[in-house]
Amino acid sequence: MKVLANDGISKTGELALTEAGFEVLPNRVAQDHVINFINENNVDILLVRSATKVRQDMIDACPSLKIIGRGGIGMDNIDVDYAKSKGIKVINTPTASSKSVAELVFGHFFALARFLHESNRLMPLEGETHFNAMKKSFSKAYELSGKTLGVIGFGSIGQEVVKIGIALGMKIKVLTKNPKTKVLSLDFFDGQSLNFEITSTNDMDAFLKDTDFISINTPKTNEYIIDTPQFEKMKDGVYIVNTARGGVINEVTLLDFIESEKVAGAALDVFENEPSPELPLLMNPALSLSPHVGGNTVDAQEKIGAELAEQIIKLQKETIR
Repeated sequence: MKVLANDGISKTGELALTEAGFEVLPNRVAQDHVINFINENNVDILLVRSATKVRQDMIDACPSLKIIGRGGIGMDNIDVDYAKSKGIKVINTPTASSKSVAELVFGHFFALARFLHESNRLMPLEGETHFNAMKKSFSKAYELSGKTLGVIGFGSIGQEVVKIGIALGMKIKVLTKNPKTKVLSLDFFDGQSLNFEITSTNDMDAFLKDTDFISINTPKTNEYIIDTPQFEKMKDGVYIVNTARGGVINEVTLLDFIESEKVAGAALDVFENEPSPELPLLMNPALSLSPHVGGNTVDAQEKIGAELAEQIIKLQKETIR
């Protein structure tokens, strides 16, 4: 069977597939040419991340496809239900990149709380001439320990964000559509493990009250989770990080509340207008920004490739039986 990993696959995943008898094609094909390439090469399995879109037209035009795999959690770039209705198996890797995304959340939190995002931009320009002035302006920083962390969403990423918050000594709040209780296990280097029982709330007002740091970790939504009514109920000086999807937070309103100093700082890894974020976002010094790299670590990509390969090999064995 032929595999087109159009947005790339780790060496671990490629090796596992090759050893199992699959032919992994080395090509990376532009979106407009994917259909022709699949048909000309009789591709059986298409693996994508977020770049390649797999819509109904591609599914209809490529009868050789048997499996579509998404390296990551969200599958909004694939018409999943339609593919399944055509007998195509659709797989993803819902937990492989969770730790990487969670660590990015806190990378942004630390950057915001200590002004690292701004000082890293200004030091090369003004460090020699305005050192003392910058030292003074960046002195009103905060520790995360002892502060209240609010996590919106309690899936695999949200759980990893909560774990890091617990390890830092933060107080924890979780917001979900329906209250739920989960037991999270923190594993340590020496083999010790500690369990923490966390119960979420569906009360937005209670969640926002007195919360110092907010992390958004939800699937794609059809409407804003955070907009004017939610900003107005937040604690003054709140920090917000969105590594979920563009469109879960109103970016225009966010800038307004940064201007009013209700929001002390925010970080965006995803954008409403991606891959061309709005210029006012890119230029705002209160924003810490990254180009949708939440799951883009060597570690996560190794896990994603291995997990995709494992699922594909398992599906093939089940088909042969």
